[in-house]
This record gives sequence, structure tokens and C-alpha cells, in this order.
Amino acid sequence: MIPEPTTVEPHTDDTRDLTQDEPPEGERDESDSWLDDASREVDEVEVGEFDIVASPNDWNFSTIVNFIESGAMKIPAFQRNYVWDKKRASKLIESLLIGLPVPQVFLYEEGRNSFLVIDGQQRLLTLYFYYKGRFPKPKTRGAIRGILSAGPLDDATLEDERYFEPFKLALAKSPNGEPNRYNGLTYKGLAEDRTALNLRTIRNIVVKQVSPAGDSAIFEIFSRLNTGGVNLSPQEIRASLYHSSLFTGVLRINSDPIWRGLVGSTDPDPRMRDTEFLLRGLALARGLDQFAGSMANFINAFCLAAKDFDGAQVAGALSSLTTFIHVFQGHSGGTFMRAGKFSGVLFEAFFAGWVRRGEPTVAMADLVSVIELVKDDSEFTDTLQEGSTKPVNIRARVAFVERVLGEVL
Repeated sequence: MIPEPTTVEPHTDDTRDLTQDEPPEGERDESDSWLDDASREVDEVEVGEFDIVASPNDWNFSTIVNFIESGAMKIPAFQRNYVWDKKRASKLIESLLIGLPVPQVFLYEEGRNSFLVIDGQQRLLTLYFYYKGRFPKPKTRGAIRGILSAGPLDDATLEDERYFEPFKLALAKSPNGEPNRYNGLTYKGLAEDRTALNLRTIRNIVVKQVSPAGDSAIFEIFSRLNTGGVNLSPQEIRASLYHSSLFTGVLRINSDPIWRGLVGSTDPDPRMRDTEFLLRGLALARGLDQFAGSMANFINAFCLAAKDFDGAQVAGALSSLTTFIHVFQGHSGGTFMRAGKFSGVLFEAFFAGWVRRGEPTVAMADLVSVIELVKDDSEFTDTLQEGSTKPVNIRARVAFVERVLGEVL
């Protein structure tokens, strides 16, 4: 089952305009304007030297579709929605039919017969949808995005007229007015041309990190390949690379009405910054004493480790988040606001401090009074003036919260 269709705003991916001028240096992404200034600060990922193997492969249409169908080639559930219209999708299929080259795609080899799509989601999904003979309706694409991570779409979903319509090629007439020979054809309707399409190839660059251990290079490759139009946020990239049971649970908590009330927005942030502060809180609560370097690398390391969490570890982490957030059930909101905007750094400091104090049972009124006491105290605000994501400032904030919680509660 998938949720009822909802209207979603399309994002860019392969539709990006690569001729677009780069934004001015230091220009902010206003999509996170619901955050206070300290919480909007983004530090750079620390980049070292990597040993990378990149292997070119010319896989044909049938092979690519079979990889997607079997789940060997994964379309990350947290990538942006499929955004191509039928005309653009039809042009890609036509290019393959008439033998024109199409842009290459990048894949990350997670393991044997397991490939994560880094760049080329729109092209690969177009091939898959055409093979299945179904095209997603524009207003319902957000609803089907999540289940793609589990593998192929089931027949019941594909045949559901609320979400899909027949995929017949929509191709313009030639300049002399003659109809395109492929216009209106489905994959099954191609007849003898179907064999030609099945054998057409697309260049795939398969990337694998040899050293150092982990996926740090892939995070950087993902970031740099998606630099046109609206950049992917670090959290969007992180969600695609480090998908896990913990991450899925955090996404669920991000839709909790009590959490949405604390954030001050009923809808999750499309750039996933709200999810990022939930993860930052978990990472700081468990690893503050080992925190060094950049916040981005710190969260990446936590998310990578979380992929190996057992059921008890996942349940414990999610229970901590839920318990803390639900202390504020029935509260009118505004507790974690500074200057009228949500302060993610205030939330993460209090959550981490509360966990490190042993997750004490506390009445909502008492906790709210402590938060109000701390957020305007100079000892707290001094850590927000410059470099709010620096380890020294984060340690100072959490230590201050721990001390006040101990004194007051």
C-alpha cells in the first residue's frame, strides 16, 4: 500500500541547466529560512586523498531494466522525485531507438550485484517506466518515491490509475509535417524495433572506494555531481548513501505532529534540514566525547555506523528521541524558537544534554522553564556568534545544558 496521492513540488535533477551561472560566493539557500542563523550554518566536509576505482560499462536497455527490476540497481528512496514530463522521457527513448548517444550515468558499487545510483536517476527511471508501460502522474510522484528503494513497483501499484497512466511515446511531427514513426507506441507495441531498443547501450561509470574504509569519497562525488541548479543538501545526500533502519525511523519521527509543532511547520522540510537536527542530536548524545573536526564528517560517521546497528540499538535511539519530544505533548510551541525561528542548535544541545544526564523523567513545565532560562543566557549565546558548528562551541553548549539540567531538575 502507498499513501493517498498528494501534490508535490518538483525538484531538479537531470533537468538542471548546466549553463546556469553559479550563485554568488556565500549566497544562502533561502529554503531553510525557517531556521535561526546559528542553525543555518553549514561547514565543509573535510576532504582527504582517496583510492577510487571507476569502471566504465556499456550495459544495454534490457540489462539496465533487469538490474532495476531485481533490486540490484537501487534508486535511492530519498532522492528527488521523478520530474521529467512525457515529452522529455519520450525523447530519451527515441534517442536510443535511432541510435543517438545519451549521457552516461554514475553508480556506486555498494557490494556484489548492488549498485546505488549517484547521478542519472531520471534517465534510468525513464527506461524502467517505459519497459513497464506506465508513466507516473505528476501530482503523485512523491507517494511512489519511497517504495522504489525496496525494489520494483508491484503490479497493483503500476496499474493504479491514481498514480500511473499508459506510457505511450509523445513525439512531435517532423518539420515537413510527417508523423514520427514511434509516436504513440508503447514498449510492447514496438514490434521488431523492440529488439533494437533492448540492445541499445548506455555508458555506466561504476565507482568503488578502495581506501580509506567507508563511503567518504562517495559523499563528495555525490555532492560534486549534483551541483547544477539547486544543489542537493548534505542531508539529502546523506539520506541516499546511509539508508538504514535508524534513518527510516528518524524520518518517521520527523513527521510526528509534536515534533512538527516544536519546529513550527506542519510539513517536513523538502531539503531535510529538520531531519538533520534529529540525527545531530542522536550523534552528539552518543559521541560528543569523540567529536572532532567538521560536523558534516561527524554526522556521516554516525550514519555509517548506524547501518550496522542491531534492532535493540535502533529501538533505543528512536525511543530516546520519541520520549524527549513527547515531553512537549500539548505544549503550544515556541520553546525552541529564537528570534521567531526554530533553533536546531538549541534542540540538539538539550536533547544531547538530557540523554547524557541519563534521560531523567521531567515534567513539561520544568523542562520548558529550563530551556527558556538557557536560550538567552550569555553562556549559551556566546557559542553562537562565530563557528556554531565548531566542536569547542558545541561541547560548551551541551556542557552548559547538562549543568543547568542537573542544578534545576
